Amino acid sequence: MMTNSKSHHILNTSSNLLGFCLIVLTSLKISRYSETSLIDEFTGVACILLITSSVLSFLSIRTTHEKLNLYYESLADKFFVSSLIMVFSITFMIAFSILF
Repeated sequence: MMTNSKSHHILNTSSNLLGFCLIVLTSLKISRYSETSLIDEFTGVACILLITSSVLSFLSIRTTHEKLNLYYESLADKFFVSSLIMVFSITFMIAFSILF
């Protein structure tokens, strides 16, 4: 059976970034910026992408069927890259006070 080289890294990193996104989301709700900006919606989408990436990478690690393993890992990788783009956008908007 082929080892899934990326799944462990995706699971670890996506769960850490999920924690970061949840802190940002909570901070936005507490500070009431969520009422005047779209950053909380972007953060919510990033959370969903990161959760999906985490679940798919976990399934890739646990699956013994090689083709299914690679399929889950490939999907997890795509969701993870999408979530990285979202996290970058959120960080950029917060850093430069771009509040939609």
